[in-house]
Amino acid sequence: MLRGILIFSLTLAGQTPPHVSRAKEVVYSAPAAADFEEPAGLRSHIERYQADLGALNRFYRIEEAPQRLKALRAFFSTWQATLRTLPFTGLSPDARIDVVLLSNEIRRELRLLDLTEQRVREAKPLLPFSDPVFELIDSRRRVEPVDPQKIAALLHRLDREIGHAIKELPSQKSRFKPTIANRAAVLTRSLLGHLKEWNTFYTGYDPLFGWWTAEPYGRFAKSLDAYATALREKLAGVEKTDQDTIVGDPIGDAALRAELEFAFIPYSPEQLVKIAEREFEWCEKEMLRASRDLGFGDDWKKALEHVKNLHVPPGQQTTLVRDMVFEAANFVEQRNLLTVPQYAKDIWRMQMMTPERQRLNPFFLGGESIIVSFPTGEMPHESKMMSMRGNNIHFSRATVHHEVIPGHHLQMYMNARHRTYRRAFSTPFWIEGWALYWEMRLWDLGFPQTPENRIGMLFWRMHRCARILFSLSFHLEKMTAQQCVDFLVDRVGHERENAAGEVRRSFESSYEPLYQAAYMLGGLQFRALHRELVVSGKMTEKQFHDTILKLGTMPVELVRASLTQQAVQPDFRAAWRFYGEL
Repeated sequence: MLRGILIFSLTLAGQTPPHVSRAKEVVYSAPAAADFEEPAGLRSHIERYQADLGALNRFYRIEEAPQRLKALRAFFSTWQATLRTLPFTGLSPDARIDVVLLSNEIRRELRLLDLTEQRVREAKPLLPFSDPVFELIDSRRRVEPVDPQKIAALLHRLDREIGHAIKELPSQKSRFKPTIANRAAVLTRSLLGHLKEWNTFYTGYDPLFGWWTAEPYGRFAKSLDAYATALREKLAGVEKTDQDTIVGDPIGDAALRAELEFAFIPYSPEQLVKIAEREFEWCEKEMLRASRDLGFGDDWKKALEHVKNLHVPPGQQTTLVRDMVFEAANFVEQRNLLTVPQYAKDIWRMQMMTPERQRLNPFFLGGESIIVSFPTGEMPHESKMMSMRGNNIHFSRATVHHEVIPGHHLQMYMNARHRTYRRAFSTPFWIEGWALYWEMRLWDLGFPQTPENRIGMLFWRMHRCARILFSLSFHLEKMTAQQCVDFLVDRVGHERENAAGEVRRSFESSYEPLYQAAYMLGGLQFRALHRELVVSGKMTEKQFHDTILKLGTMPVELVRASLTQQAVQPDFRAAWRFYGEL
């Protein structure tokens, strides 16, 4: 019966059930001698840098603390001086690239420290208690003796000051943007978390500490929580029970251009918008062709609605995804496009996305474990339908190869085994760009077999164009978060709840500002590099793809420099106009 259901679901998807090629037992082979012959580059230096930076970040745990900012600035400046002493002209080509990578990384880290200081400075008038709290936590880090009676008096005073500050907030509304008020609320909750850890360290161990501080600490912690809520409600305009409103925190034009420089992208934000619009126009033309093939004429959104409703019944999504993994892996192997180690095919895993996580990530996530979105029984009916429609058969088929093979799982598998030290230079233009490039490559090679398959792939490609448009517009303060949600619904055809999850993920999580733009832009970089080296006959498909995966993660322009044996200089900057002149 299960076999019959599987055949039915794959037939509905316009596919022949693929041969499942996972070995019955995990296949592991020891590495060949050639795997140990990679150039060392600056591996030992970079590994030392990573270890020391990691230790420093674990020691100074509050990102915005002045003590941390000062220590990191000294650390990065020391490393800059060290790199200037290296005999650059005598280094191997691989080591030269490592110097450029590390120098670029340090320049960016110093810029981020400047940006953090600026953002704290802007929010500081709303954080009158921050310096004393920073000092309490820093004193604990230094393991200094404490005076519980003085601390109790300090907590008592700060609690009274916060009470007064809450009453004054309505009069401050005209002075602060909602984004700055929301930033202050986030910082307040961060400090509250660190303060709880500080209190736990002493309470119980030092009997006098608890005797003096238990009551004033309890009141102060509640006041901090109340203050964060008041900042959101009275200045940012978000009610306490409102779980849907997205505020975010735009970084502005100057910081956006600095991030583009770090990523070796030689185009301005305005030029990137032009690129996205051109790619979007191509997608719309292909959508019209698929729509006509399905009998919906020029109303491609009706064709999209048809595809959204082609989802499997509850309980069958995992089986569908499993076989889609092997379909994609077999497709690239049979065409000799790249090497897929049997071990990599054997060890991938699957998890289901919880309803809570689907609010932030409404679609699949991937890597060694593909995390599958599909509704659960306790979700509200409307949310169930949006999840099923947003993760239908054809959208899923266009996602699985992005997440597993030849996408993120294979990337991470190779990153963990080749030039592992270059993971310090991870960039979404390489990570997401590679997976998006394969969406383009598979399209060119005929992977979509039916109009429904094509619509599934085109939906995601349009989505990646839209990510450039809405994310840059948000950070340039040309669109609000809510306008971004509306844009995804109206222009791409997203389910509204899924669009909200996408925007929330973009602006209220740890994703860097260019992350969403990096999918399409990185994919276009790899596609341009493929034309330069493979289409021209300089490399085979397999040589091209296998070499990239063994070089490690880094900006794609430096991948190009390595593949073309370019003699990079210490002041190497973005110059490759991978999309031509605009």
